[in-house]
Amino acid sequence: MINIKEDEKLNKLNHSCAHLMAQAIKHLYPDAKFWVGPVIEDGFYYDIDLGDKVISEEDIPLIEKEMKKIAKDGKRIVRHEISKKEALEMFKDDPYKIDLIERMDEAETVISCYTQGDFTDLCRGPHVESVKELKNFKLLKFSGAYWKGDASNKMLQRIYGICFPTEEELNSYLQELEEAKMRDHRKLGKDLGIFMTNDLVGKGLPMYLPNGYIVWETLENYIKGKERKLGYLHVLTPPLGNVELYKTSGHWDHYKDNMFPKMEVEGEEFVLRPMNCPHHMMIYANSIHSYKDLPIRIGEIARDCRFEASGALKGIERVRTFCQNDAHIFVTPEQIESEFSLVVNLILEVYKELHITNYHFELSLRDKEDKVKYYPDDDMWNKAENTLRKVLDDLKIDYVEKIGEAAFYGPKLDVQVKPAVGNEYTLSTCQLDFCLPMKFDLTYIDSDGEKKTPVVLHRAVFGSLDRFIAYYLEETKGALPLWLAPVQINIIPVNNEYHLEYAKEIKEKLSDYRVKIDDREEKLGYKMRESVVNKIPVTLILGQKEVDNQTISYRLYGSEETTTVSYDEFIKFIEDKIENKD
Repeated sequence: MINIKEDEKLNKLNHSCAHLMAQAIKHLYPDAKFWVGPVIEDGFYYDIDLGDKVISEEDIPLIEKEMKKIAKDGKRIVRHEISKKEALEMFKDDPYKIDLIERMDEAETVISCYTQGDFTDLCRGPHVESVKELKNFKLLKFSGAYWKGDASNKMLQRIYGICFPTEEELNSYLQELEEAKMRDHRKLGKDLGIFMTNDLVGKGLPMYLPNGYIVWETLENYIKGKERKLGYLHVLTPPLGNVELYKTSGHWDHYKDNMFPKMEVEGEEFVLRPMNCPHHMMIYANSIHSYKDLPIRIGEIARDCRFEASGALKGIERVRTFCQNDAHIFVTPEQIESEFSLVVNLILEVYKELHITNYHFELSLRDKEDKVKYYPDDDMWNKAENTLRKVLDDLKIDYVEKIGEAAFYGPKLDVQVKPAVGNEYTLSTCQLDFCLPMKFDLTYIDSDGEKKTPVVLHRAVFGSLDRFIAYYLEETKGALPLWLAPVQINIIPVNNEYHLEYAKEIKEKLSDYRVKIDDREEKLGYKMRESVVNKIPVTLILGQKEVDNQTISYRLYGSEETTTVSYDEFIKFIEDKIENKD
């Protein structure tokens, strides 16, 4: 979707439409007072004090009707520049505007307001020429919002809207919104029994239900199987650590604000871990290593905790606890290129198998001018960045460079996916690190008998399993492919009295798959619709014909065609779909 805030024309249009909405509300509710009405990525909103009035669904059409009436009237929008004294006098009965004005610097700030007909509002602008340009709008939703975002202040009414130059653009956007609602993993996760949240457990702390854990475990087994074939050794480490561990790694200085507060127990200070690399460094340090042992690939599906602001939380896409598909690869300098290539190829292989196509690569580099964030070693940085460039160039992978986006200890490769709805985000990552091995005094015995410091590759193919599941739910609209679906096959006997035993025989034969029998005393059509609602990939319909001929009739999700085959043909069909991850 387009970013309204970053588009100059749409920004001006939506800013003006916020004023149109405020004018309409003032007509309907003369005592209304207004706080701020900014443009945001997906339109605009205005925070309004309506006294004891609480906006309801029935109010929105009335406000829209009044907005259309004002827009049709076509009044010009006129800018006025006034002094701070004049502004204070003009808005003397509005405490919200007075608060804004009093915080303005009289010597440096030009105070402006805009008038359209009988309505004047304090605003920097700019605005469109006339309200007649604002006829293609839609009010989208409403909520409560504390004044200044402070829970100790009064609760205001916040109304959101969107405006476009043409009706066609507006309708197209509204269609996109409907598509986004259908794909929203939070709704799909609830409808399909994937995960749940509960404020009593805590915001941003999702819990996976039985269906969700099947999806989780299937993905975990899939990626671990890939890793084992490449020689990864999987470990299990605790989800917290001593504060000194993170001081040694440098995360305490660079990442402390994103951690949960430290806990003091028996004279020691602990913190919920935000990442796994310090633990894996200690596992490497537990043994003496020779250059012949390297590369050592340590992998873990590891539980991490980061303190995200409550406003940033989103289902399982952005949470306060998540599991990373993490690994740390300890290499000699001579092995960097080959191991980094293996990681990139693994990412590409997974994306190909899972039919992920809309992505691009970003090479995140340090900002040389930032002497605070980044580890101070120019030679290390130049060598690391040039090494990653060379690998990507050798693999003929297109990428863009992002200055100032590197981790504090080294450059990284990010794979940005463009989901079906919403903005792109990072899914996979691989980071090159000369820094942490030195901080933890890690060594290996080289061929000359001398102790050398290894280099570490930090990598995550799925990123976090939580975010990957959210991404995949939205990509598939919840219709997960056969290999990943919690229930792969739903068997419906046409008549329990005559066909249930055959259904049980087939279920027994399909014991290697996730199968259920719908033997409820309901009509066939009802049970078929339930199978569709639950987005089950394959539904078997077993009636007298199937019993007599010892065949299977099946229907695929999204299709109204029923196919009848022998049991052996059905098994081959199912196995092919699972192998190809269709």
